[in-house]
Amino acid sequence: MLRLIKAERLKWRRTFIPWLIWIAPLFTLALCGILMGGRYFQTGAYNWWYTMLLPGALTLTCSLAMQKDTKMKCRALLALPLHPQSHWSAKTAAVTGWLLFTSLLFFVGISTGGWLFGSSIPLTDSAAGSLLIFLTLLWQIPLCLFLSARWGLFTAVLVNMALNVAGVVTFDIGGLWDFMPYTITFRLMCSVLGILPNGLPVPSDSPWNSTNMILPGALVSLAWFALLFFLTGRSFSKQEAK
Repeated sequence: MLRLIKAERLKWRRTFIPWLIWIAPLFTLALCGILMGGRYFQTGAYNWWYTMLLPGALTLTCSLAMQKDTKMKCRALLALPLHPQSHWSAKTAAVTGWLLFTSLLFFVGISTGGWLFGSSIPLTDSAAGSLLIFLTLLWQIPLCLFLSARWGLFTAVLVNMALNVAGVVTFDIGGLWDFMPYTITFRLMCSVLGILPNGLPVPSDSPWNSTNMILPGALVSLAWFALLFFLTGRSFSKQEAK
């Protein structure tokens, strides 16, 4: 499996993916450093990061990771004596590594920015927030890989970003919406970072301050990841076999 992951990463050469690892967090931090320097730097950067810029960069990365194979209709993969699910697992693992590394870069950057501009989020809360953002966005990797493989880069970016915006609007409806993966990150950041999806602080008397939802939210997100990984992997196997 490690060889397959390395092979996937080799395909990223001469693509925008290695640059995105650095550009996504640095652009977010620079933007908020210029527009919201001072006490609002950390809250503003986190808000832009998990609502728009990281999901957008992740969708673009997944699309570019599929682009070379889809252009050749997966003929290169078919020539290898391996089960298609192995290729899908390697692609998912490679993009997961990308997500982890860019999340770490953002955490280091926002912690450094907090030291320079003044910290508005405790370091432990910031670490927990970055970890939860990583965990609750994992499910988007198999989904975006599937959308890109089936309908191309433009459709993958359009659909995923539109649903992220819908998640911002509907995160506080409750009921079955609590199990919709596009709303989970936004709810958890309310209790961990004290930030609403619109960038405003969570009121002190708001139920969104409760930490009781953190563990269930993370587990539901991981369950969505497992389900989507299984379903998209099966679909990829059938598509490749045609």
